[in-house]
Amino acid sequence: MTVDTAAQPDVAAPRRHHRRRRVNKQNRVGWAFVAPFAIVFIALLVLPLFYALYLSLFQTRLIGGTNFVLFDNYIKAFTDENFLDGIWFVIAFSAVLIPLQMIVSLGVALILDAVVTRFARFSRLMIFLPYAIPAVIGALMWGFLYSKSFGPMAEIFGAFGMAGPDFLSRELIFFGLLNIVTWQWAGYYMIIIYAALQGIDPTLYEAARIDGASGWQINLRIKIPLIAPALVLILVFALIGTLQFFNEPQILRYLASGAIPSDFTPNMYAYQQAFALANYNYGSAISFALGAVVFVCVYIFMFITRKRGSFLA
Repeated sequence: MTVDTAAQPDVAAPRRHHRRRRVNKQNRVGWAFVAPFAIVFIALLVLPLFYALYLSLFQTRLIGGTNFVLFDNYIKAFTDENFLDGIWFVIAFSAVLIPLQMIVSLGVALILDAVVTRFARFSRLMIFLPYAIPAVIGALMWGFLYSKSFGPMAEIFGAFGMAGPDFLSRELIFFGLLNIVTWQWAGYYMIIIYAALQGIDPTLYEAARIDGASGWQINLRIKIPLIAPALVLILVFALIGTLQFFNEPQILRYLASGAIPSDFTPNMYAYQQAFALANYNYGSAISFALGAVVFVCVYIFMFITRKRGSFLA
């Protein structure tokens, strides 16, 4: 005896329909939560970027008006000595700053990881605190500390009849900025490294001690290799941030007596072109040219580390 299945009702259809409605409702709720951020992200980042890209393809003159020049502004940027000098400066600055930040943050993180006391918790907070201070306030504070006329350094050296170092002079501004950026960001990088250290299984240390490994050997052969991904992440963050160097030199420029010109870094040069000279087209092109340089530098670094498996290899 055969049963006509076509004549029987599909009892699973209402269930599938109900499940589909429930999924659609969940999706709408999810989009409702994401929508405020998406609106702000598009309005304040995506649209301005596209508008700046649009501006970079034009050139505005007093005689002739606005003309479409395609990549002429970019060609001009990569042949502009002021822009190229700024690029070489931030690259040289990165070559000194990033290893210094890495050594300081890694060393402090390893010390705090080995010390388990209330003082260590307080120390982590104090070391991280400079990152919580806005860059403008931090630069102004260090500008006061560096001042050769009324700063505390000048008074301390003056008490011994000596002239204090002028970190706002042309000769020492490089080291003055180096100190400020290291002070501001080393604590943030230390937290990332410390969090990575906390994820290591402590039994590895116990096994190493049983085998006779010293504290230095545990740090060099166990801890640092295991946190290599965190160190690579920090290096990428530091490289991107340093190539876009702007806040600190822009603030100290008014305190440094000509040691920091308006084209000191590429971002400062773009700011000068756009907002001081009202050359928005060329300023936009410089910004995107700098973005291209940052992308190439980060890509080269990531390619090298991927080929070697680790920058520690």
